[in-house]
Amino acid sequence: MAHAMKIAIVDDEKDMRQSISQWLALSGYDTDVFPSAEEALRGIAPDYPGIVISDIKMPGMDGMAFLKRLMSVDSALPVIMITGHGDVPMAVEAMQVGAFDFLEKPFDPDKMTDLAKRAANHRRLTLDNRALRRELAGGAGIMKKLIGSSPVMERLREDILDLGQADGHVLIDGETGTGKTLTAHALHAVGARARQKFVLFSCAGQDEATLTARLFGPSESEIPLIEQARGGTLVLEDVDALPVSVQARLLGWINEQGTPAETRVVAISNLSQQGKTCEDVLRPDLYYRLAAMKITLPPLRTRGEDILTLFTRFAEQAAEDYGGEAPELSAQEAAQLLQAPWPGNIRQLINVAERAAMQNRRGTGTISSLLMAGEDDGEPGMTTEGKPLKEYVEAFERMLIDNTMRRHRGSIVAVMDELCLPRRTLNEKMAKYGLTRADYLAG
Repeated sequence: MAHAMKIAIVDDEKDMRQSISQWLALSGYDTDVFPSAEEALRGIAPDYPGIVISDIKMPGMDGMAFLKRLMSVDSALPVIMITGHGDVPMAVEAMQVGAFDFLEKPFDPDKMTDLAKRAANHRRLTLDNRALRRELAGGAGIMKKLIGSSPVMERLREDILDLGQADGHVLIDGETGTGKTLTAHALHAVGARARQKFVLFSCAGQDEATLTARLFGPSESEIPLIEQARGGTLVLEDVDALPVSVQARLLGWINEQGTPAETRVVAISNLSQQGKTCEDVLRPDLYYRLAAMKITLPPLRTRGEDILTLFTRFAEQAAEDYGGEAPELSAQEAAQLLQAPWPGNIRQLINVAERAAMQNRRGTGTISSLLMAGEDDGEPGMTTEGKPLKEYVEAFERMLIDNTMRRHRGSIVAVMDELCLPRRTLNEKMAKYGLTRADYLAG
């Protein structure tokens, strides 16, 4: 994707900014000229499609203050500073603040053009990467299944986008039911191998001979998995279940591929809930090859109000599947969901939400009874632990506004009427909880 690179020229001397503009225009650049830093700041947004060339000594806001403001607007914006003779120490300080480079007066116009070209190429790459990340993060598909706005989920999505674009092998660990296989799918979907094969295989519950044959061959009935996944992604669930001999064979195959690897291995471990880690059971050389890039999935109990968002989505889906209306949570029930430790994580939450939807259809049962149901099956009950009341109130309030906005498809007037809120209060609360009307208009 190409960008028409612009160059913003900021200088209080009219002759200087016009001569720079004319010279760069001859080189094919579109220029914006500004007589002051204050005016330039009004015309340079975070994704400004170009670079900045600025004098360092100007009346009013000087070049150093201007540079600091630009770095706060967009820290990746290339800024070339023009300094007078003897101002090199100031130029060095500018480089430390974040300037791309500097030119000392009097400067060679050709040198300026070459420097502008390097800065523009750098900017184009930055903007391309940003556009790709927005496309991957905001587009339809598997990334949208990673629901949640908690800090740990925001970080997880960022990690997936980062590691998805990288080329090395990845280790995914975390408690059972946290979504490790979904994360492996997402890593593949946002990476360069997205159009290649995605092969998923569970290493658990199989003997050494079967594992060797399935992975590497020979197999009488099936193509070895390393051949099926060639050029794509091979996902090994329960990699910690591999016998030592198979681990050695896997390491040899990984080493044979060299760097970059033709086939990416994504290893999934479930040992963290058993008091051990993958590092404890895998041979060290294999572990460090797989764990060069690592993602640890957050347990549900650390995700705060995501619990309510997920419960609502799962309950609505269950109500649609089974017929009936999704249950509406009271403040007390919302607090119980937030307090529960969720040892089974998202899988357990799905089960509770489905059963709540079925209970609601019958008009019987409570959330509390579902949370304690594990005791009847010989499993530990879901005890609770205290949290500040403010956390429960805010999480419940966000859930209520979110649900009402989705039900009314973004109609602010309908939401105001149902929740008995004035427009200003509703707007303030939506801003506080990161909710925007545009998110509901398509729904």
